[in-house]
Amino acid sequence: MTTLLSSHTPLKRPSHRSKPWWSPILSVLRREFHSATHGSRSSASASDKAAARLSTQGYFKALKAAKKAHWKSLLASATPRSIWAVKKIAAGSCAPRFPNLPDASSPREMNQALLDHFFPPRPCAPLPSILLPFGDCPELTEEDISLSLLNYSPSSAPGPDSIPYSVWKSVNRFSPGILVSLLAPLLPFGNHPCSLKKANRVVLDKPGKQSYDSPASFRIIVLLETVSKILERIVASCLAPIARCTGLLHRSQCGSLPSLSSFDACSALTDTVRTLQPPGRIISSLFLDIKGGFDNVDAKILCSNL
Repeated sequence: MTTLLSSHTPLKRPSHRSKPWWSPILSVLRREFHSATHGSRSSASASDKAAARLSTQGYFKALKAAKKAHWKSLLASATPRSIWAVKKIAAGSCAPRFPNLPDASSPREMNQALLDHFFPPRPCAPLPSILLPFGDCPELTEEDISLSLLNYSPSSAPGPDSIPYSVWKSVNRFSPGILVSLLAPLLPFGNHPCSLKKANRVVLDKPGKQSYDSPASFRIIVLLETVSKILERIVASCLAPIARCTGLLHRSQCGSLPSLSSFDACSALTDTVRTLQPPGRIISSLFLDIKGGFDNVDAKILCSNL
């Protein structure tokens, strides 16, 4: 029977990443620990129980020492690229927090409370008007589609259509004209259809909160249609150079722009501080975190400023 099972049952092959601190010595100590423990249970001898106790202490002491040594080695060999993975390992995974809202006694009421917090009522949208095409709209090419898809991860969660980016990448690889035919007619009219604005919304807890009895202790992520995100990236790549050339963006703007990142913003701030230090001036920096700024922007004032 044992031979039959071993011939038809594949052996489990655990990943080397599951226990990178494991060693052959620990395997020997674990084998001795199990053997001594089983022997002490079936024997009433005091010497067997003492041997089992010593074997248990030696095994778990060696286990703790191996983990500690591996952690020190991991910290010593950490690079700027891997330091965030080390931080994630050190923080560990915490159990998800469930909303405990005082005014919501049922799942339906809890759902409505979260919706009212994240999506407050807005004025009615204006009626659709007749769209006229723009004459100087650049033509959408297959290269624009390929460059847009290059920035998306195949493992990103899709929206309501359940079509991941890996599917669109395969479609564009074998038949690049499909996406061009789908999106090219929208650009001359400057229209983003309502059908592409549907999204899945996922509520996540904010770690480190003292209590989770308020919707403010949670955040929401919006998973839009993947084809909608492709269209948005294409339009953003067209608008970024125009905004730079026309002066719509501040010269120190680094976010959401190609070839610029937070590193450039830190370098600009450091350069300004070092420039003002030699004359003996007192330098101070003010950082503002505007809560819900985008959601509270008046659309009419924004359009007037633009």
